[in-house]
Amino acid sequence: MTRRISSGSPFEQKIGYSRAVVDGDMVYVSGTTGYDYAKMTMPEDVAAQAANALATIGKALGEAGSSLKDVLRVRYYLTDVTDYDAVVAAVGAVFTDIRPAATMVVCGLIMPEMKIEIEVTARIGASAS
Repeated sequence: MTRRISSGSPFEQKIGYSRAVVDGDMVYVSGTTGYDYAKMTMPEDVAAQAANALATIGKALGEAGSSLKDVLRVRYYLTDVTDYDAVVAAVGAVFTDIRPAATMVVCGLIMPEMKIEIEVTARIGASAS
């Protein structure tokens, strides 16, 4: 059974995607930027954007019956390589012990205020295996 999870982001409806899709015990979380969706604001600081993105991802994983501890793969999309150290500090605090497979790419994002986008794949219960 496939289940779709929404974060309430207006982008999901407008573009036509789900924050996460659960298929069996796998959870695929869409690229997530640093918006605070409750306030629809974006912090200027890349570390704060990364923290917001991880909070949104963590919430979606929780709704799926999973958690950040179950993340198997993470992809980071940065707009500026000089943000690398700040991003590493922010995400390292979360993933240091989990150690998912990871990729980091420097690229453009769709809105100028976006400095980072994070996408993850998790397996429900992976942390217990």
